[in-house]
Amino acid sequence: MSYLLHLETATTNCSVALSQNGNLLHCIENNEADFRHSDHLHLFIEQLLNKAQIEAKQLSAVAVSMGPGSYTGLRIGISSAKGLCYANDLPLIAVNSLEVLAAAYSAQDDDILIPMFDARRMEVYALVLNAQKEVLQATEAVIVTPDSFQEFQSQGRLVFFGNGATKCKDVIPLTNSLFVEELQFPSARNMVALATAKFEANSTEDVAYFEPFYLKDFYTNMPKR
Repeated sequence: MSYLLHLETATTNCSVALSQNGNLLHCIENNEADFRHSDHLHLFIEQLLNKAQIEAKQLSAVAVSMGPGSYTGLRIGISSAKGLCYANDLPLIAVNSLEVLAAAYSAQDDDILIPMFDARRMEVYALVLNAQKEVLQATEAVIVTPDSFQEFQSQGRLVFFGNGATKCKDVIPLTNSLFVEELQFPSARNMVALATAKFEANSTEDVAYFEPFYLKDFYTNMPKR
């Protein structure tokens, strides 16, 4: 019997979930603009463990959102995850924050999924996936221009979501696209399947040296001459 604890703190949504053998047991989350993750995270963890009537040492692993995302949020989540792993001799699993966001969307066959986080001004952190959630373009920092993501237009309907998607709506001239406004932030509940697959594959991180995936550099897609 495997219990996994899932921590998602890459955005303003502070989210913690507990799963058993790949099935979600409980999830607690709170979304506040002022990033009060340090006030909520350990309380949420304690509440979930109490609900399941287990102790931290009975966990099989801790999964954490690795980024991209907020510097503050990622630092808090990853520091907490590493502390739990150190204290209880547990493996650490890291999951891409944008993949967690994408896991919440039920895609149609020809959809090209573009989850993205706001990175201020006209900048976003973006990932491009097909309908099967396979990576077409790895996570990148992008300055949004009219040419952004045009190379995927011929492959299907472009589906934009996440709290960075709204800035694309009036900039990128797309004829076959969908903006999912209700899907803004990742949740730990959507980390369960991704983390369980990594746990079963023994795909874990070095607790001592693991660092957040911050993504500092930005680029713009320049028109081809």
